[in-house]
Amino acid sequence: MKALPKILLALAAVAALSVQPAQAYMVTLKQVGSDVVATGSGPINLTGLNFVISTVLSAQINSTVAAIGTGPAFPVAGDLYNGFSGPTSFGSGLTTFPSSGSGDTVGIGGKVGRLVVPGGYVSGTALSDTSTYDNATFKSLGLTPGTYVWTWGTGLPNQNFTLVIGRGTVPDAGSTVSLLGFALLGLAALRRKLGC
Repeated sequence: MKALPKILLALAAVAALSVQPAQAYMVTLKQVGSDVVATGSGPINLTGLNFVISTVLSAQINSTVAAIGTGPAFPVAGDLYNGFSGPTSFGSGLTTFPSSGSGDTVGIGGKVGRLVVPGGYVSGTALSDTSTYDNATFKSLGLTPGTYVWTWGTGLPNQNFTLVIGRGTVPDAGSTVSLLGFALLGLAALRRKLGC
């Protein structure tokens, strides 16, 4: 019975390590039936970026200049920032506008160096949006599957924008540590049971 408190303590330690931090802003592009759906969510930390101008923008994809914008399919107010680094292309497609969309207007243009957030956006606030490209495929939109990341600032949380096209890899936020911890606990329990 003395081993039980140690096991509970170990489980508590593993649980603490496996707590996942809030995921920075990420857009995923998936083929859903005959459509391509872009879904974005997460906060953006504007620290380290430079405000450029307030303007009116709409969602779109242009992979030749690493531009993706999600949200409404009609023009809405947005604020432009610059000062990040990252990919300048994620395919060979030209500008295509979505058939529909909703939520916040958020986007990035890697080659032109512009990050777009909703007009008056408060740094660190959660964002959520979607855009649908009817009767489209990754190939018809000129998209190269993979994971693309733009970064800025000094390494504070949420100072990045991630685009995942298809089945790209997503940065791990703690699940590997959690699985490793449970595996080690299982091995320790088996060792005790077998008397090794």
